[in-house]
Amino acid sequence: MNNGTVVKLIDVHKTYLTGEVEVQAVRGVSLEIQRGEFVALMGASGSGKSTLMNLLGCLDRPTRGQYLLDNTDVSHLNRDQLADIRNGKLGFVFQSFNLLPRTSARENVELPLLYARHALSNHQLRERADRILASVGLQGREEHHPSQLSGGQQQRVAIARALINDPEVLLADEPTGNLDSRTSIEIMGIFQQLNERGITIVMVTHESDIAAYARRNVVLRDGLVLNDFAVAERRNAADELGRRSDGVMD
Repeated sequence: MNNGTVVKLIDVHKTYLTGEVEVQAVRGVSLEIQRGEFVALMGASGSGKSTLMNLLGCLDRPTRGQYLLDNTDVSHLNRDQLADIRNGKLGFVFQSFNLLPRTSARENVELPLLYARHALSNHQLRERADRILASVGLQGREEHHPSQLSGGQQQRVAIARALINDPEVLLADEPTGNLDSRTSIEIMGIFQQLNERGITIVMVTHESDIAAYARRNVVLRDGLVLNDFAVAERRNAADELGRRSDGVMD
């Protein structure tokens, strides 16, 4: 793993026009994320965290300011260039999983590779997808469709799909929002394991107990960074799951 800054925002603004009213969703955010960090973006509804996540994911462009991703200035790239950046450098995990319902877990995971510049053979696609699925605990579930999987298993498929292109940054938008508390702990355990392997993770959440699994919390309010701090006592998902299983926790 190479050290250094993988995400750098310099005085980034994002303004939306609603009718004749300008809405300043992000108002001058400067932020650096080092390779291998696990950062939680926090804030109430309307704080700007989702807009900031869209900017980090190259799903939108800043109105003003610079965004450097892995030393590439992506602030003013066109739509096709941003699509290439998303497919090559970023992985996405969403609250609603976004899996194709009539497609197997393996085929869902293979999907991003179909848009890769270097085509893989069917055997290579299958081998790579199965290896990633096994890494998130889904060995033996490769042929299952989403309707045959639990919510937690569906989110594991979504994580595997996000990892298939070996992204520079894994972006997770409320990844536990549709899961019960026990499954949420299991999913956060997967994120912690991925981070310990050196994968950079940026996660949006409004839940402080979920943010505690990250190594760093960035709190937003009204489009500005209100607080940015290292998590002093990071939660361990395996230990917490054990405590819940023993009935120590509610």
